[in-house]
Amino acid sequence: QVQLVESGGGLVQAGGSLRVSCAVSGGTFSTHAMGWFRQAPGKEREFVAAISPAGVFTDYADSVKGRFTISRDNAKNSVYLQMDSLKPEDTAVYYCALGALMRRDLRTYGAWGQGTQVTVSS
Repeated sequence: QVQLVESGGGLVQAGGSLRVSCAVSGGTFSTHAMGWFRQAPGKEREFVAAISPAGVFTDYADSVKGRFTISRDNAKNSVYLQMDSLKPEDTAVYYCALGALMRRDLRTYGAWGQGTQVTVSS
């Protein structure tokens, strides 16, 4: 059974940086796309970024483009989200997800982590 475990969340001031990680076990990581999503209190879960299985292609939500970078290390079965120039509106629980295709639709992802809290203070 595939398991995803996020880490690296925390509290940071606006303008700061944070990197969250997601370790995947129990599956064929290198043949799957990975995505990052986030959910703020009272809001729906939304797409943040996605990366293709080999890491060649990436996609970003307009709200984070130019500030966030998704990457992966298939040798370590891990995916990362580097977040720079953070804003208070980036505050949310961040989830990683594993899917067959690199898509923005969360319904296309079959396995999810438990989430990690990111809080950006103003």
